[in-house]
Amino acid sequence: MLLGAKDAGVLHQTDTYFKSPSGRLKLREIADATGQRAELIWYERTDEAKSRKSDYIVTPIAHPAELIASLKASMGLRGQVIKTRHLLLWHNVRIHLDEVKNLGSFVEFEAVITDGESEETGHQRLVDLCKALFVNQSNYQTKSYAELLGF
Repeated sequence: MLLGAKDAGVLHQTDTYFKSPSGRLKLREIADATGQRAELIWYERTDEAKSRKSDYIVTPIAHPAELIASLKASMGLRGQVIKTRHLLLWHNVRIHLDEVKNLGSFVEFEAVITDGESEETGHQRLVDLCKALFVNQSNYQTKSYAELLGF
């Protein structure tokens, strides 16, 4: 396994994006070996070709279809991103191996900074992963999957 990363399984995700006055808002429906769940995710980050901080709020959702209908009626729908994500965990870094419908294959690194980790440590781990996988800044994607799909 990559640098000793732990295999956390395969996730089938449908992200429904809504129009939002600030940041990005999506409802993520997730199916994996443990069952199904949903969460509303608001996030904001810059669109730059470098490691970047992301502010986010994640809220578990019990009735996703009803919430999608409410948000679609009140805010408007942007579109959906459907993907299969193979998730690997390495220290505080989530490694996403994504296959996105109508878009292709991607790898994404996400350092989760908690009380026990510093931003510097998280950043260094991202640098180490990029070196190990021969990923350089010219490979970085600045846009979200939704924006790459045109919405």
